[in-house]
Amino acid sequence: MSTSSSSSSSSTSSSNIWLISNKRLQFFSRIRRFLQSKAARKRCTDSEHVEDIKNISTAPKTINQEVIQVTVQEKEQIEDDSSVALQKSVKRLHFGSWEEKEMAALEIQRFAKEDVKIKKLMAELGVIHVLVSMVATEVVGRRRAAVQALIELANGTYTNKALMVEAGILTKLPMNVDIVDKLTRREFAELMLSLSSLANKQFPLSLSEIVPFLVGILESESSLETKELCIGSLYNLSAVLENARPLVSNGVVNTLLKLCSAKELSEKSLATLGNLVVTSMGKKAMEGSPLVPDSLMEILTWEEKPKCQESSLYILMILAHQSLAQQDKMAKSGIVHVILEVALVGSPLAQKRALKLLQWFKDERQAKMGSHSGPQTGRIAMGSPVNPREAQGGRKLMKNLVKQSLHKNMEIITRRANAADDSSKLKSLVISTSSKSLPY
Repeated sequence: MSTSSSSSSSSTSSSNIWLISNKRLQFFSRIRRFLQSKAARKRCTDSEHVEDIKNISTAPKTINQEVIQVTVQEKEQIEDDSSVALQKSVKRLHFGSWEEKEMAALEIQRFAKEDVKIKKLMAELGVIHVLVSMVATEVVGRRRAAVQALIELANGTYTNKALMVEAGILTKLPMNVDIVDKLTRREFAELMLSLSSLANKQFPLSLSEIVPFLVGILESESSLETKELCIGSLYNLSAVLENARPLVSNGVVNTLLKLCSAKELSEKSLATLGNLVVTSMGKKAMEGSPLVPDSLMEILTWEEKPKCQESSLYILMILAHQSLAQQDKMAKSGIVHVILEVALVGSPLAQKRALKLLQWFKDERQAKMGSHSGPQTGRIAMGSPVNPREAQGGRKLMKNLVKQSLHKNMEIITRRANAADDSSKLKSLVISTSSKSLPY
């Protein structure tokens, strides 16, 4: 019995040794291919320098040859040193201790930043999988070194980003962002912004893992820079309509409605909400939010932020379109006076959208008045004759009341905008405007 157990244990240990040896063999094979490619490039560079030496004739040959020879030797020495250093870094990352892995990650980050070609090479050397596994460690310095290296390797390379996701980087995100220091949060947010661009390439991303992490940072006491990175990630994800459901179900709409009141975060937040409001789930979430329309109306007063005004009006238009409940909700909040001001002094696009909204409110009010107020054409009751002179007087009285209301509104707008030089233009607009062109 002991003989069989000892034989099985020896076979297991031998199999483990074989696996380790095979892994090391594969690693050194990759390193050998890398060095061979470097040598080939160096031979090509040497031949180019020889051609340069042959073509130089404007100075004494001996001086030029000595200078170029020294330059070539220095370049070769630098390339040899960097190749050896890179080889050692990759080796330490695979087989070194945790301290050696941390130092190797920092060195790989530096190599990837200096040479774009090295970023592609790292994928072949299996560096990405090791760095992703280091992200799950509880040691702050070790985790940050891995995340920083991944950020640099992901920069500008679709393949490396895809490999990181396949290696399970999204599963390594901390569940509780409050236990993560602010610097690490920012670095995680930067990495997620880079990876979220895969959504535009239709690459499958697990939103059930990434979205709660981003929302957690947005609702935490993080810096504005970190939050801006997270909103950028949500914007990339919201560009794909199929992602609307997980985004809305994780509370993205209410979170962004809160953040859009901050001028530093408003533009990207509104753009993300604009992507979500065109979906049925996104629109329903905004309709039921207590922050709508007040938070969006506040943005309409930001004259120094024309893009934010335009995005806010876009969302309000979609919410108000063919929705009497939303129109009533907006009217009770006093939106007409606000969009009337934007229609006069806003950007061309904001003016166009504000006028469209005003037209909807005007049509709705006219429809209500037609169904509830006074006798209408074709609906004159029997036994209640109408005096034409009295009817004409009533219409004149109504026009005068409308003009008085417009005069009052224009005076308020003029004072708020401090546009004394445009007062004549506003007055002429009021005088020439009838009750048919503006609603109030």
